[in-house]
Amino acid sequence: MSGSQRSETDPAQYWRRNLWVCMAGSFTTLVAMTLLLPFLPLYVAELGVSDPAAIARWSGLAYGATFFTAALTAPLWGRLADRYGRKLMLIRASLGMAVAMALIGMAHAPWQLVALRLLAGLLGGYASGSTILIASQTPKAHTGWALGMLSSGIMAGNVAGPLIGGFLPPLIGIRATFWLAGAVIFLAFIATSLLLKEAPRPAMASRSPSSGGLNLRRGILPLMLLTGMLLIFANMSVEPIVTLYVAQFVHQAQRITLVAGIVMSAAALGSIISAAWLGRLADRIGHWTVLIGGLSAAALLLIPQAFINSAWQLVALRFLMGIALGGLLPCIGSLIRHHVAHEQVGRALGWSTSAQYVGQVCGPLFGGIVGGWLGMRVVFLATAAMMAAGALYNLYRLRRAGRKA
Repeated sequence: MSGSQRSETDPAQYWRRNLWVCMAGSFTTLVAMTLLLPFLPLYVAELGVSDPAAIARWSGLAYGATFFTAALTAPLWGRLADRYGRKLMLIRASLGMAVAMALIGMAHAPWQLVALRLLAGLLGGYASGSTILIASQTPKAHTGWALGMLSSGIMAGNVAGPLIGGFLPPLIGIRATFWLAGAVIFLAFIATSLLLKEAPRPAMASRSPSSGGLNLRRGILPLMLLTGMLLIFANMSVEPIVTLYVAQFVHQAQRITLVAGIVMSAAALGSIISAAWLGRLADRIGHWTVLIGGLSAAALLLIPQAFINSAWQLVALRFLMGIALGGLLPCIGSLIRHHVAHEQVGRALGWSTSAQYVGQVCGPLFGGIVGGWLGMRVVFLATAAMMAAGALYNLYRLRRAGRKA
């Protein structure tokens, strides 16, 4: 085969198109996973639960169920992606999520809702699968930018989901909202099947003998798992206390929840804006350098959040913190891609996704316990100390790696 023939069929030339398809699919699936948050208690009541305490319990179970099974299965899907193909896993995830969302709209009991949310987490994983495919198929010189763009799409889905869930059910009904979400994800399934191109996978016999096992104790991987968990932990630690904290500075009761919602969205908005730019910067000056700088900036920005005297100061500081954190998950993905064998990228990024889910669970638990025990301001200061420790340890490992090189 001639060089020109190879260039015409080489899937590497499609990496930009792959990126746009994965961004659209990740956005739609994340919207579907989060859109039920505003109306979940209403849906639980519609399923026959009348006691307010029981509604709260079933709502919490149903919302957390998807993320629980997603965290457990992320390494498995990553391993299967390495073995059978990353595109195949995205086809599986998009079709599975489309079916699960349609079935959620047909639930008739709260236990069915929880079971179907568990199924959605089990069958899903489109966003994490997209991260694996983009990290492995994108030219290394553009990995940070591409993962930053994908991260923006993922975060935009997390922000848009509750907003869409707030205005759509009154227009078309709760069940129809789930069916519409399933239909949109089915379109993502069609786009993934027809438009996505993956480079041919090497034959099993020709793969490196070192690709058999993934070392979770040595090398850069455990550090990146810990750092990814810390990033999500820091972002989520204030979630349980935000409304109470804002209430100290907002004296109109009807505005408290509005301002609290803006505070919660500010960091995500900052991350959406900065993710691609920081990813491109990391491609130029080094992913580890940007990672350490972002951790340090976030630690510094957390300190004044403990001493604000106006809610809008908190909004501004959370927005700036989101900008600092925006490109850090793409940096982690790029570092894993650069330091892990190609045949192990899926498994490594699967474990990274699970670590981030751990941070998503532990962050709010930490914030609620520490805020109730030592005061809400301590939550910001303790989180800042952990972020600073993460930055210092990454700096130590970077300098150690430099000396060895």
